Amino acid sequence: MTAIPRGRTRRTALVTATCALAVTGAMVLSGCGGGDDPDAGTNGVGKLPAGKIQSRSRAAADGAAAVRLSGTVVTSGRTYRLDMRLKADGGTGSVTSQGAAFRLLRIGRELYLKAGADFWDHADGDGDGAVGKLDGKYVKVPQGDPAYKKFSGFTDKDVLLDGLLTLHGTLATEGHHDQGGTPTIRVTGDKGAGGTLDVSLQGTPYPLRLVRAGGAGTLRFSDWGRNFALTEPATSDTVDYGKQLPTS
Repeated sequence: MTAIPRGRTRRTALVTATCALAVTGAMVLSGCGGGDDPDAGTNGVGKLPAGKIQSRSRAAADGAAAVRLSGTVVTSGRTYRLDMRLKADGGTGSVTSQGAAFRLLRIGRELYLKAGADFWDHADGDGDGAVGKLDGKYVKVPQGDPAYKKFSGFTDKDVLLDGLLTLHGTLATEGHHDQGGTPTIRVTGDKGAGGTLDVSLQGTPYPLRLVRAGGAGTLRFSDWGRNFALTEPATSDTVDYGKQLPTS
């Protein structure tokens, strides 16, 4: 058996110990760094100033082909509960207001409204038997009817987002949050009095949740970019009212 010189043994042990210490230190530093950075592995918008986060989010929303939004909108003293799917050439979904629910469908410029007897009974004031004719049918809304302007906005992606995705006052960030399992960065206007917006930290920085200023409703956004079909209702399921709809 060949003897190993004592000096060589000491040098080998020293190198081994030094390497082990270096590896352990690197592991500790790596672990601490990843745990302390809430933006690690995200799309990075959480590190931006609040104004840039909002503008990135708005650009993402404008560029998306489609979106689903649900929640409440308060306007002119009336609360509307929405569940709408929207894209460039139309939209479809349900709206509830003052206990009456109805569905909206817009394909291009053609707008249809479908509601039950409770909705039409509340709206019908001329006693011409409209309730029976309209109950459960898709009613084609004339483009010159006041109801067209009133309801078509609920089916227009650009119009609806333009009116909703706005924060008021001085913008600031308010920490990291979570919406349905997706990490978000929250942007506030005037410390929340001007509304709050949660922006996704995964993938494209889409808006995921909006609390409007002044208690004007809360909305959630999902299915960004997910296409859906807009199908014209069957003739047997459609009524052309032929004049101005009953005033609701």
